[in-house]
Amino acid sequence: MHRVTLGDFELTALSDGIYHNDGGAMFGVIPKPMWEKRARPDERNRIPLGTNSLLVRTGEHNVLIDTGIGSKLSDKRRAIYDHEPLLLKSFAEAGVSPDEIDIVINTHLHFDHCGWNTYYKDGKPVPTFPRARYYVQQGELQHGHEQHERDRVSYMTDNYDPLVASGQMQLLKGDGEIAPGISVKVYPGHTRDLQAVIVRSGGQVACYPSDLVPNTHHLEPMWVLGYDLYPLQTIDNKHRFYDVAIPENWLVVFTHDVQTPWSYLELNDKGLPVVRAMEKRVG
Repeated sequence: MHRVTLGDFELTALSDGIYHNDGGAMFGVIPKPMWEKRARPDERNRIPLGTNSLLVRTGEHNVLIDTGIGSKLSDKRRAIYDHEPLLLKSFAEAGVSPDEIDIVINTHLHFDHCGWNTYYKDGKPVPTFPRARYYVQQGELQHGHEQHERDRVSYMTDNYDPLVASGQMQLLKGDGEIAPGISVKVYPGHTRDLQAVIVRSGGQVACYPSDLVPNTHHLEPMWVLGYDLYPLQTIDNKHRFYDVAIPENWLVVFTHDVQTPWSYLELNDKGLPVVRAMEKRVG
């Protein structure tokens, strides 16, 4: 269990378990001889990925950022990704109940980021977090409903449509504050309306940039996902993100890193962002 204090807030990294995805898709135009030095693929060219959610206890609210893959995948898709859903087990290990969550923020609506928004009960999707208000960008929901050939496989409407219909999911239009110390900022690239979540307390800042910077293998601006709909915007927004996050010493939370749920960053002698030793700021 990874836990750290940020000002008056407590941050806990939760996990829905490891899944496996195609390495070429995860690294886009980066040649395999380069990326396989960082992420060794298996015989099916798959690499392991984390499903890290972030629990923020503010003292006033319990906020959950992203909800993993969940338990609604078909047997075929679970076999493809070799995934066992573990988020509720992670909740139990952290000593928190789904009933205690006040706010859920989805960075976007790909199935591996909002799967535990709901679960099937008697064959129907019901909220996993019954007391929570859910938040996502309105444009992200609209795009998911358009069902483009390019990425419709990434969207599962049972993860969000029931919450929209019931009024439990709130649709945002751009940057804004969700609760004291909790805000969102749109960073287009992976999807048009991807939002990062920024946590501020006691003069300290943490950020969950989601698939803008999915893990430590993708820190360099040019290392973008093959799934990114707008890769040039991803590159531009990575620079925009680092221009603030590094000089202001933001704690960066990685959504898909198996070993490093979060870290501070610094620039190396080539001017590229790299992980900085945690003991320099945390402890």
